[in-house]
Amino acid sequence: MPSRKKIVGKLHDEKMQTKKFRLFDAVLAAVCVTMIVESVAPTAAIGNSQYFWWLLMFVVFFIPYGFITAELGSAYLDKGGLYDWVARAFGRNWGSRSAWYYWIQFVFWLASLAVLFTEVLSQVIGREISVMVSVILQLILIWVMCYSSLMPISVNKWLINLGTYAKIILMLGLGIFGLYCGLVFGFANPITSTADLLPSVGGITFISVIILNFKGFEVVAAFTKDMKNPKKEIPIAFLLGGILICFFYVFASFGIGAAIPVAELSTSGGVIDSFVHFFNVLGLPGHILVPIVGVLFLFTLFINVLSWALGVNYVASHAAEHGSMPKIFAKRNKEGAPVGSSLLIGIVATLMVITVPFIPNPDIFWGFFALQIITLFFAYLLMFPAFKKLRKIDPDTERPFKTPGGPILISLIAYVPLAMLIISAIFSVVYPLEDGTWYFDAMIAVGTVAAVLVGEIIVFMTNRQRKQAGIVE
Repeated sequence: MPSRKKIVGKLHDEKMQTKKFRLFDAVLAAVCVTMIVESVAPTAAIGNSQYFWWLLMFVVFFIPYGFITAELGSAYLDKGGLYDWVARAFGRNWGSRSAWYYWIQFVFWLASLAVLFTEVLSQVIGREISVMVSVILQLILIWVMCYSSLMPISVNKWLINLGTYAKIILMLGLGIFGLYCGLVFGFANPITSTADLLPSVGGITFISVIILNFKGFEVVAAFTKDMKNPKKEIPIAFLLGGILICFFYVFASFGIGAAIPVAELSTSGGVIDSFVHFFNVLGLPGHILVPIVGVLFLFTLFINVLSWALGVNYVASHAAEHGSMPKIFAKRNKEGAPVGSSLLIGIVATLMVITVPFIPNPDIFWGFFALQIITLFFAYLLMFPAFKKLRKIDPDTERPFKTPGGPILISLIAYVPLAMLIISAIFSVVYPLEDGTWYFDAMIAVGTVAAVLVGEIIVFMTNRQRKQAGIVE
């Protein structure tokens, strides 16, 4: 008969084998979740002043955001991630708001990527896709993603890893081809003086895109249950992932800006258009290479939503289990996957896609994308002050990674990124044009108000249910 020591050792080994999300996977997940290939073109559309905004946002937003997510993610290993951080600091009502905005922003994003998916597919095959076929393909994408998101991260990690490699290939391709075209044929947007690097009025609209490019690190915190040593691996994953993300973003944006005039860039089809331009200029066989690039790009779109869904669903389900979201979000299947949240995502995204043909907006991708930006920013608003408050009310919790600095620096780290989020959200709805006039986007404003109203209804209902159940804050 085996000794007790051997039995315990065997059980420990079996437990460790179930923890199949390694540090390497965590780094790739951080890159995969955060690095969004389709947002490179809108960033490059800012012009040469993008480099000013990249540097500014890196200092005042990305670094503080990285510090905060690394500290909170390694200190609080709850499955709820952002919801738990906010709820611990400000109560379940505010946690409910954060969980709702975090969930609905993903639905907006999924709808925008579904629209983008068929637009890119049309570019790849070189022909228009009918409205009916487009809607069918978009619905297939939505429900395949919903089904795939129900599988555990230990199963999905190989898809995430492949998606990360595909993103890296595309980002390097944009940077290398663009730089080569600029060096050989002349830079499309030359920098003739320091004035070219100063921010333009119209470019303020796209600041939110640069901030969005940095978001997503906290999703990795939802994978802690699949890690062997999350307290050690999460900070390292954030650090290494952040360095890689910044490099790829800036390199790819520089490549596009080096080869293509700003006026010719599209916010939706800019990535494929850029590769088409590179292949034409260099005399490469575009009829072979463009479909290959298109398939890679379409694959990254699917992996984008899948990797985010894995985190978003668990946050919403965890919040529902703690009485901060409707009970249907807490429904799980036999394997413990949040089937309720995933099913609702599919239903709401389906309704949005079906209504697209009836929406009078020439760039519906950007409309949904802007709604996603605003609601995601709403979800993050309390994360930054929650970081500071938790330092005050919960100083005894072990923090494997602790953000350096005294009281003044900690306040700056908490509130400067918060100010950037508020400013960016405002300029996503009301923003200046190059001619000096201001534009008010009614569709985005209506969508934002609707999301806020539904969120407040959820807060009211869940708060009443908790009181009836005798659950206190």
